[in-house]
Amino acid sequence: MTLPLMAFVLGVVDISFAVFVKSTLLFAVRQSVRYAVTSQTISGMGQDDSIRTVMRTYSAGLMDALSPNHNANKQISIAYYDPVTLAPLTGAGSNSGGNIVVVSASGMSWAWMFPLLNSAPPFQFSVAAADVMEGSPIGGPPSR
Repeated sequence: MTLPLMAFVLGVVDISFAVFVKSTLLFAVRQSVRYAVTSQTISGMGQDDSIRTVMRTYSAGLMDALSPNHNANKQISIAYYDPVTLAPLTGAGSNSGGNIVVVSASGMSWAWMFPLLNSAPPFQFSVAAADVMEGSPIGGPPSR
């Protein structure tokens, strides 16, 4: 009687943790997009590196823990798009006001803790958020 109950409790904990991880990563990616649209940068960093740092900070260490080789920077991608044509933009000025910024993280996986689910493939996490860049208060976009 106690073994099935223990298996059920551990299964609930396992699934609950997966939901917690997904919601934490979604929060982190939303916060990094909010940071990105304001054209802020951390002292000594370009805008893209600043966005990556904000995302890693808000992920409570989960980005590094779930990333291969425990390096979340390779899992985070930042892309800018033209708001009319939705064509990808690169280079200087791609992070100008009015353009769309998309921050995403993918390739993170987590092995199930519950013994019966150990044979299952790892749970794959992928999150993304987007918003329209605001005009920069410094008169032009910061360096990427």
